[in-house]
Amino acid sequence: MTMLGAIILCGGGSRRMGCDKAVLAWDGVRAVDRVAALARAVGAQALVTAGADLGLPWIADDEAGAGPVGGVLAGARALGCERLLVLAVDAPTVTVEDLAPLLAAGGYYEGLPVPMVVETAALPADAQAGWPLRRFVERAGLMALPVPEGALARLRGANTPEEREVLTQTAHPRESGDPS
Repeated sequence: MTMLGAIILCGGGSRRMGCDKAVLAWDGVRAVDRVAALARAVGAQALVTAGADLGLPWIADDEAGAGPVGGVLAGARALGCERLLVLAVDAPTVTVEDLAPLLAAGGYYEGLPVPMVVETAALPADAQAGWPLRRFVERAGLMALPVPEGALARLRGANTPEEREVLTQTAHPRESGDPS
């Protein structure tokens, strides 16, 4: 059985949000805890947060401020799993259903390099912390899957207070006046 590990990317500066996105409450639960619960719900046997100590197992980014690839690389080494699920802390409304196609086939969604599912053996040997995620997924040979209908905003996450408001309202349509 292939062991699935999860890496939650938490090393960004949250400048556009104005506060640490990882500790923002979503339905009374910190974003990082929601994402960790999602990882466990889809079968991750081990997980780390990359870039920040938030009370869960964590690993420092390979190079602080160099971007998410350093977190992926550090997390992969720390976990030692055959298969990795890489999640962003700023997308705490992603659902199990949103991740199902990635978990079945591996890869990432078109235009969105995170979330991704990658076999550890496919990690580019020459990958560097400062690489753009798009280069990383290309060099890893990951397949781009179509974004599931209705999932784009959840997968993209919230980098600004305005994006957070939209996600909060779409997660709770009854609160926004939609009777559905």
